[in-house]
Amino acid sequence: MDVRLTAVNGRILRGWFIVVPGADAARPAALVIHGWGGSAADMAPLADPLLAAGMHVLLLDARCHGRSDDDGFVSMPRFAEDVESGLTWLRQRDDVDRSRLVLVGHSVGAGASLLVASRDDTVAAVVSIASMAHPEVFMARALGERLPGPLTKLALRYIELTIGQRFETFAPVHTIGRVQAPVLLMHGDRDATVPVADAYELHAQAPGRTRLVIVKGADHTDIGAFIEEVTPALHGFLRAAGVDGNAGRPVISTQPAPHPPL
Repeated sequence: MDVRLTAVNGRILRGWFIVVPGADAARPAALVIHGWGGSAADMAPLADPLLAAGMHVLLLDARCHGRSDDDGFVSMPRFAEDVESGLTWLRQRDDVDRSRLVLVGHSVGAGASLLVASRDDTVAAVVSIASMAHPEVFMARALGERLPGPLTKLALRYIELTIGQRFETFAPVHTIGRVQAPVLLMHGDRDATVPVADAYELHAQAPGRTRLVIVKGADHTDIGAFIEEVTPALHGFLRAAGVDGNAGRPVISTQPAPHPPL
């Protein structure tokens, strides 16, 4: 189902909502958000394993991405605002179990999902794929390849001024410690964009509530490789978190649900 919902500043967010085939009662739902420069279409491979776990799936385009409206600038906090708008939309649906909402994010979307969960303890679980540990460290590394040190520092302060927040306030390495829900951290060991060391750093901040899965041979955008390699771990995590929609139910269908048009 093609969906339109409203962001906090009135911009329109677009996405696809895919329901569990044959579901006869409210089911848990997963909100899936892409990374910087991506779109909901990039995250479509996640739909099948989530549907197989008995969960409805909302694939969402953040502002300035995919089919959603443009806006003045993009940031992790703005991604988080769009995730919160998606959660509001899901909570208004009668076919969604509001007590079992899961956030699934990639890269900046993963950091945004951790930020949302850090201030919303009704989020039941988070699946973080290739999240950076600290956006300032990430951006300093990227800018440092093109700018001398003093200019890099000035550029980082300008970015904070534009966003209206310090990096420290939304850095995943800080927000993950405030997340009450269980978190599955997935990261490719060949990630050339966000080093796999970031995943270990995040895991160290909340070892009791996080599970870390390193995907051998996967790069930053290898969503298909992530799904192929870690679907059993993903399903086990969802069952342990109490958000598997098939718990106590017979399997309705083994046929894959139709994907949104890409």
